[in-house]
Amino acid sequence: MPVLDKVLILSASAGAGHLRAGQAIERAFLETGAARSVRHLDTLEYTNPLFRRLYSKAYIETVNRMPELLGLLYDWHDKPGQVDHIQLAFDKLNTQPFARMMEEQQPDVTICTHFLPAEIITWLNERGRLATRVMTVVTDFDIHSQWICHGTSHYFVAIDETRAHLEALGIPPERLSVTGIPIDPAFSRPRDRDAMRAKHGLAREGPVLLISAGGFGVGKIDALMNSLLKLRRPAQVVVSCGRNEERKAELEALARDRPLDSQVKIHVIGYTTEMDEFMAAADLIVGKPGGLTTSEALASGLVFVVVNPIPGQEERNSDHLLEEGTALRCNNLPALAYKIDRLLDDPARLATMRQNVHRLARPRAAFDIVAKVVELGGIAE
Repeated sequence: MPVLDKVLILSASAGAGHLRAGQAIERAFLETGAARSVRHLDTLEYTNPLFRRLYSKAYIETVNRMPELLGLLYDWHDKPGQVDHIQLAFDKLNTQPFARMMEEQQPDVTICTHFLPAEIITWLNERGRLATRVMTVVTDFDIHSQWICHGTSHYFVAIDETRAHLEALGIPPERLSVTGIPIDPAFSRPRDRDAMRAKHGLAREGPVLLISAGGFGVGKIDALMNSLLKLRRPAQVVVSCGRNEERKAELEALARDRPLDSQVKIHVIGYTTEMDEFMAAADLIVGKPGGLTTSEALASGLVFVVVNPIPGQEERNSDHLLEEGTALRCNNLPALAYKIDRLLDDPARLATMRQNVHRLARPRAAFDIVAKVVELGGIAE
């Protein structure tokens, strides 16, 4: 494999998915030795503090408090072919430290896992301040018009439908690759389910449900867990709280105080770097279908039970999963246990859904992206 000289990967900490995608590509470069120099940076670290707060924390607050507003804004701004000159001017004004950093780095190839840096880099390229080839990795199954930038030399997308969508918008097919969404290379390595259950203190028999509590408010995660406690069949629920110690304590109390007649055992975990192992141990994942979480689940062979998707990108991810027969959706939490019991009571249906999961999975997406980037090389068009 040829080796590139200097590769820069740019994400943005507006939600964790963009960062995880950038980290996955960086690790794939390091594992393959496909670049002499590779760095992954958070674009928002090179903006002024107020802009960073608005871009990152305001997004998270809107997700938690006013998700319907986020959905309206998502649809309102989805206007392919229209450049928001006011937004671009605002971004350029607040990303001057980013522009200076790019001029210092002078990468041959820049890979963006968020749409913010692509427009700024294009502007710098056009003024002769940079000569970098810009490539964009879309981190959801669908594509919003904000991802489309005339200075992007290549797009990496999750599914064939998104490729067709971009072709219909005038993007030449040679500038499009269907690779899947990049996830940590750890998900590309097979794991033995029984060994992973034994390692993490889970019973070998019976279904294991995995939940990431990070995207739920406290009240919502309590309601979700109380619904799962009503499952008819014995089950184990692994719930991950990340670094939220307060939520972890609340869920541990819920696990201790669960009804005596409940057939469900709850295992609460905090921040972990072993999510690939917990997914390998599980049968179903319950929660919100972010692009990275969904891709990790597919790579791990998990059927998705969609609950409370964020209007906009997660709603569209959910649509794709349902259309492909890899998920079911629960719109009413009191019915969650019923829907899961019904699925588990139908082994033939569950087996078909797992076959669909394996068909849709792209566990080596990060490596496929690296291979294509190397193939295309670092010479700007």
